[in-house]
Amino acid sequence: MIQAGSFLNIIDNSGAKVAFCIRVITKHKAQYAGIGDTVLVSIKRVRKRRRDPLKMTKGKIFKALILRVKVGTKKLNGNSYNFLENAAILMTRQNKLVATRILGLITKDFRYTKFIRLLILSAGIV
Repeated sequence: MIQAGSFLNIIDNSGAKVAFCIRVITKHKAQYAGIGDTVLVSIKRVRKRRRDPLKMTKGKIFKALILRVKVGTKKLNGNSYNFLENAAILMTRQNKLVATRILGLITKDFRYTKFIRLLILSAGIV
């Protein structure tokens, strides 16, 4: 479960590497966020520049969609997911994806949400 003060790995090609969770946005007065929830994050570490300058800088604030949580989550149908890291992808304030590619696996639950575009951009589905 993600709460304010948690560090998240950014698993897209936006240029950010690590982000710091500021607040849970999705649920009203919720303390924790799980897979599929939206949080407000601040960029703490960026990737090295290679050819062109990055749009990411330290301290910028974005929305992030959580894709993996370290603590296992159990669904109503009996499935449970355990990952080795807390991971998210960055979005703009209008809920559009910043990146064009998602690195790693995502869960099948995103098939039934408004973020169905993630299935196309990801490397695989669990």
